[in-house]
Amino acid sequence: MTLINTNQRKAGIVLVVASAIVFSSAGVFTNGVSTDAWGVIFWRGVAAAAFTLIYLVLRGALLAEIRAFNKPAFFVTLMMAAGTAAFIPAFKLSSVANVALIYATAPFIAAGLSWIFIKEPPTTRVILASLAALGGVFVIVSASFGGSQLTGDFLALFMTLMMSGIMVVYRKFPSTTAALPAALSSIVLLPFALAYGDPFAVQSHELPILIAFGLVFAVASVTLSEGARRLPSAETALLSTLEMPLAPVLAFLVLSEVPTSPAIIGGSIIFLAVVWSQKRNA
Repeated sequence: MTLINTNQRKAGIVLVVASAIVFSSAGVFTNGVSTDAWGVIFWRGVAAAAFTLIYLVLRGALLAEIRAFNKPAFFVTLMMAAGTAAFIPAFKLSSVANVALIYATAPFIAAGLSWIFIKEPPTTRVILASLAALGGVFVIVSASFGGSQLTGDFLALFMTLMMSGIMVVYRKFPSTTAALPAALSSIVLLPFALAYGDPFAVQSHELPILIAFGLVFAVASVTLSEGARRLPSAETALLSTLEMPLAPVLAFLVLSEVPTSPAIIGGSIIFLAVVWSQKRNA
């Protein structure tokens, strides 16, 4: 396995942690408006694509991104679009805590995909931490069995599979562009949002919130992609789960959504697993 440059690794950690912090606000943005899931997807997508493309133009990097757009970038675009299409309605169908914390299966899935597709075996510490995080998710989801939230939980799990796949692609092909796939994944979903929803029925006072969500999503997507190319897939997934304990806290502070006891217990297990996974043997 290729050794990771120390500075590159540190930069990767900072980028992924920053992405996790920004992503933790997604549930608040989604459930903080009355707009339906397709309306959120549409306006978030318009704003995210616009912000990202403007950023590329100002940097003079748009043509370079277009020329560098290859098959891995194409698959990243599709997976990011599919993940978003599941992610937003999951928040509407389940609680912010459940959806956010289910994403903690990412280390387990990313480690497995990396092992299968790019022959990058995770360390024993990462495997154990991933299994602990998975156990935390089972604790959280156990409260949804037999209830209407289960559909939202499964959508969150599908989103996690897509995000884990993206991490593996960037690890296998680190030169894959990051910003353009993020913008295109938003654009791909716009026709579906128009076909299945009524985004122009959005209330005018909610539009600035959705535009802000687009900006947040654009920043988080690019920083996650840039960090993923610098770290092993399993470690990227573990670091990104730091979003999970933060999301329920924001939901409580902003939406007064009180996490269930299983969510609190499972979230604590996940947080401890992430912190422990980052320790290095002396």
